[in-house]
Amino acid sequence: MSVSWARDPQDDRPVLKMAQDEACFGRISTTRRSWAPKPLRPLIPRQVIREYTYVYAVVAPQEGKMVSLVLPSADTSMMNLFLQHVSHTFCQYFLVIQADQAGWHRSKDLIIPENIRLIAQPAYSPELNPVEHIWEELREKAFSNRLFVSLDAVIDTLCDQLQRLENNSKLLHSLTYFPHFRMAS
Repeated sequence: MSVSWARDPQDDRPVLKMAQDEACFGRISTTRRSWAPKPLRPLIPRQVIREYTYVYAVVAPQEGKMVSLVLPSADTSMMNLFLQHVSHTFCQYFLVIQADQAGWHRSKDLIIPENIRLIAQPAYSPELNPVEHIWEELREKAFSNRLFVSLDAVIDTLCDQLQRLENNSKLLHSLTYFPHFRMAS
């Protein structure tokens, strides 16, 4: 990682506390319970087609702000691309971002922009990452009990749903404003 942990004393931008994660979405369908009036029994389609894409997202829980990118893989080069995008999108802030300990978050080839500091969350503790609730929301509302005819259809659905969330700061706030973010404020 090519980053200095100290913030430049001349940097007077406000600090924005954020959380980051990535998730895999694809054409393997997930069945979930669904409601149907008696005596009907819903028929849920199922498919196992191994085509995937990845979503990188960062959220500022207190402010209800989010930015995301749909990318082809989860690795250091994609993380570099995402961090550049986040840095540019929130250039008016100094960003402190909670991230899990995935290998590409700790790679020696990771390039962290000057206005970002990554804070590692404890290993094997996804319950501490607010972005996990975004993935649950997407999977429940847009991906359960559905078949997708192509990976492009998955990506279109992802983009629509991510845009819906990005435009709803109240929902983002209620999904992601975890106690440890409230205490740090």
